[in-house]
Amino acid sequence: MQVSQFSYVAVLAFVIVGSIWLEVVLRTRVLVRPRRLTLTIIPVLAPFLLWDAYAISQGHWWFDESRILGLYLPGDIPVDELLFFIVIPFASVLTIEAVRSVKGWTVGDES
Repeated sequence: MQVSQFSYVAVLAFVIVGSIWLEVVLRTRVLVRPRRLTLTIIPVLAPFLLWDAYAISQGHWWFDESRILGLYLPGDIPVDELLFFIVIPFASVLTIEAVRSVKGWTVGDES
């Protein structure tokens, strides 16, 4: 494996590093509510993975094999892409929860 094959995963690692501190510093409590996080990520993950599989099968979408790990899911979807659809929503949830924490905003399931 070449170092460049970690490019996609390295970007995702930077996203995690850039947002995980919000959990600790601002006490977003995202990680202590795994059910809520899962219910947020799954609706994003499922349709976009299907879309990717379709786009790849039609030749509309491709991934530079020198920049990905080379591990594939059914539909020729790189594992890196699966991680993208987990990491980016996770970072987004951390960010919005950090804003909520700072602003004192509540949502329907909190009192």
